Amino acid sequence: MLGFIRPRVSMETILLVDDNPLRAAMRQSLLERSGPPVLRVLDAAEALCMVESPDVAQSLALVVTGHSMTGIPGPEFVAELRSRMPRVPVLVLSSLVGFEKEYQGISDIYFSQTHSPEDLRASVVRLIGIGQRQTA
Repeated sequence: MLGFIRPRVSMETILLVDDNPLRAAMRQSLLERSGPPVLRVLDAAEALCMVESPDVAQSLALVVTGHSMTGIPGPEFVAELRSRMPRVPVLVLSSLVGFEKEYQGISDIYFSQTHSPEDLRASVVRLIGIGQRQTA
């Protein structure tokens, strides 16, 4: 009998899709130090399976993905994700010039051409407001 591991999710979760395991681990660490938990997957197909879980779908605050990935390309992944989850913002990372044109017509998509930790964190803070909460 096959068993599945249910991912732990909280009320705000970031889904990180990155086909480079080392880079993904570094980005996950950076994002978790400054905000909500991060679910990390290594390809778009796995991410699409992950969002089928009601727990994940209800808690997802942001998806961070690359543009050039093995398997399902970024624009195809984002279009499919958008059809399943129309309101979750997506941050697409790429160093290619003009890659944004491939996402025309898809709503709630944000782009970053830089990959520095500071820029990634700033983009995430801007999109979901982590690190900006006031304590009472």
